[in-house]
Amino acid sequence: MIPIREITPLTPNNCFTVFTSVTRDFEIPFHNHEDMELKLIINGSGAKRIVGNHTAEIGELEMVLLGSGLSHGWLKHKCMRKEVKEVTLHFHKDLLDDRFLTRDPLSAIRNMFEEAKGGILFPTETIELLMPRLLNLESHTEFASVLEFLSILNELSTASGCQMLSNASVDNDGENYISKRIEKVYEYMNAHFNVQVTLTEVAKLAGMPDASFSRFIKQRTGQTFIDSLNEIRLAHVTRMLVDTTLPIADIAYKCGFNNLANFNRTFKSKKGCTPKEFRDNDLGKRVFI
Repeated sequence: MIPIREITPLTPNNCFTVFTSVTRDFEIPFHNHEDMELKLIINGSGAKRIVGNHTAEIGELEMVLLGSGLSHGWLKHKCMRKEVKEVTLHFHKDLLDDRFLTRDPLSAIRNMFEEAKGGILFPTETIELLMPRLLNLESHTEFASVLEFLSILNELSTASGCQMLSNASVDNDGENYISKRIEKVYEYMNAHFNVQVTLTEVAKLAGMPDASFSRFIKQRTGQTFIDSLNEIRLAHVTRMLVDTTLPIADIAYKCGFNNLANFNRTFKSKKGCTPKEFRDNDLGKRVFI
């Protein structure tokens, strides 16, 4: 499975972002990004976790710390829950300076960040202890939120019973030529999601005839070219629904959907609700700190 290279909305001026959502058809595509990620999943029993070269079915509560560039995702698998809650924190991999982390009081956090290169799964006891604090993180003032975030990192770094997930040295190893070709395609789609992108364009980028590329992307990702492109576009749509007050039609057009009826059908098919319901029901909320 080839990961999508995601560009997170974290800016150089932010310490971290907190994104909270309630998903009715739980699935997170296999992807990676430069920023580190702390992910909390509530009510996700039966879903499948994929982190690097590791896969496993998850329980009711899930909390993982993911290092920069580590590929990860969650599949619906056997999850039958009608609503799954996610809390996702993205923060810069250099949020804490290397020289700062060499100080003795921060050695546990430094070691945790190193282990996070392959992903860390935290035990249920730690999740239950820290879950209320994560859920309330966005309610603090900006500076207090930063202090609370650092305190949470400290608690995580001293937790016992953690599980290391992937051998980071083998993540994305092998099939380098194939991976580079399809990653180039995803980079292109990410950069041009707001305009028309044709199968011929991306097939040429991959150095294949159209029909061969259609079979190739389906075999490698489990999705058709159109599904992959729409997934990227919908990721931008959901961010804009949460982060802006732009009219829904404007967001659709800005994200490459030129037919509003088709956009609404695609959104509901993938998200289980209409764009208006997504925004009105506050199914997704992002806070920048």
